[in-house]
Amino acid sequence: MTEQQKTPLADDEIDLRELFKALWQGKWIIIVTTLLFSVAAVFYALSLSNIYKSEVTLAPVSEESGLKIPGQLGGLAALAGVNLGGMGGGDKTGLATEILKSREFLGRFIEENDLFLAIIAAEGWDRESNRLLYDPKIYDVSASKWTRKAKAPFVAKPSVLETYEEIRKLISINKDKTTGMVRLSVEHYSPLLAKEWSEKLVQAINNEMRSRELVQAERSIAYLNKQIEQTNIADVRAMLYSLIEEQTKTVMLANVRDEYVFETIDPAVVAEKKSKPNRILIIILAAMLSGILISFIVVIRYLNRRSK
Repeated sequence: MTEQQKTPLADDEIDLRELFKALWQGKWIIIVTTLLFSVAAVFYALSLSNIYKSEVTLAPVSEESGLKIPGQLGGLAALAGVNLGGMGGGDKTGLATEILKSREFLGRFIEENDLFLAIIAAEGWDRESNRLLYDPKIYDVSASKWTRKAKAPFVAKPSVLETYEEIRKLISINKDKTTGMVRLSVEHYSPLLAKEWSEKLVQAINNEMRSRELVQAERSIAYLNKQIEQTNIADVRAMLYSLIEEQTKTVMLANVRDEYVFETIDPAVVAEKKSKPNRILIIILAAMLSGILISFIVVIRYLNRRSK
């Protein structure tokens, strides 16, 4: 390759000195733009309301604290299609966790506790008066009226499904695979509501699982009684009576144990410090990203001018 052929390629290359020269020439544009974005980020960060998190640590109720079913009865129960004592501790925990996340369970939780306003319309919390602040574009407090503009099929008042989608963003459920412990946390503008909802969710899932087990046990007892009426074989009747006895124990256990599937190890407390937003991080990221972006634009402009 001749020296004349190398020259055009060398002219198209930018060394570090030229890059620094381009940045230096546009330093005031970079500084001013970065400063403006940083100031805007400060105002944005300050406009964000504090969000508090309340967390409760739960231990699955051990299988040993439930009923121990003899192997012979368990085999007969399986043949008869009867589930003695419900599921094991691990399975029960997994089912309870999925129920906690379900639309049906959380939908009922929203309706029973009337959480539409607190979830959809709230935009902050006044610590001094201990009251929620509502977005006037969504809810008019003075008129006690929903004012949000919604397109069909939605209406001004949010539906249970809409509210469910929002509350799922506030609830976090994590299970430690090593210890089996379950951590349930709730985030909200009000630390008092976050704590209250955490406690109510634990109580609600325990009641839900207890109710399901009671219904199942009562159906099993009814089925077994029917089978007893249809047989005259003494040994079979004796085994069926034993199965009924075990189901009766299940009913008794469900009625006397409040913490049926989850036992509270570390109860929820009212948070004193916010969990987010991290305003300093927002400002730093805004300054860094704006600085990088405007520096890139300055270099591109320098390249365009150089190529002409």
